[in-house]
Amino acid sequence: MDVVVDPDGVGLPGLLDGPEESAVIVFAHGSGSSRLSPRNQLVAAALNGAGFATLLFDLLTPNEAADRSNVFDIVLLADRVDAAVRWLGTSRAIGLFGASTGAAAAIVAASRPGSPVGAVVSRGGRPDLAGDALGVAIAPTQLIVGSRDEQVLELNRTAMERMPGPVELAVVAGATHLFEEPGTLDEVSDLAAGFFAAHLAS
Repeated sequence: MDVVVDPDGVGLPGLLDGPEESAVIVFAHGSGSSRLSPRNQLVAAALNGAGFATLLFDLLTPNEAADRSNVFDIVLLADRVDAAVRWLGTSRAIGLFGASTGAAAAIVAASRPGSPVGAVVSRGGRPDLAGDALGVAIAPTQLIVGSRDEQVLELNRTAMERMPGPVELAVVAGATHLFEEPGTLDEVSDLAAGFFAAHLAS
């Protein structure tokens, strides 16, 4: 279903799908990607099949995305994720699924006082970019990284040492940063679905 998330009058188009009464997973795209990201759409479809609702939305307007500095403005991206969470309301359990820089934004948003976010999953994420928010990240978090994405894998290992909440590192064998190898994105979907099922009450 097409929706519009409207933080402070900024209309951000989105796609809300899945069971209406179930826990909802908000996607935080990274590196200038959008709600139409084929990888995140594949994961979202798998989560829908596992009984979760999903919200994929553009974190930036086209004009904002044209300025590459906004893609790495973690506070701005976290503000948009936070706005989407508030837009959804408090009647359902909420999880966040972040990729690349979007993972840092998800961690920052979930770490803010009063956040209702119950779990965070990062796919090939840069949690190190969450900065001081790592030290107050108490929502259960799963960091999914490809075994061949060596630099990002090391960044994730370092970041998780700073996180006081429950955090696990899931390494997908044979996967590079974008999980383009056959079957690797399916494994990401299975890992995320299992983690959300364990930590979110529907």
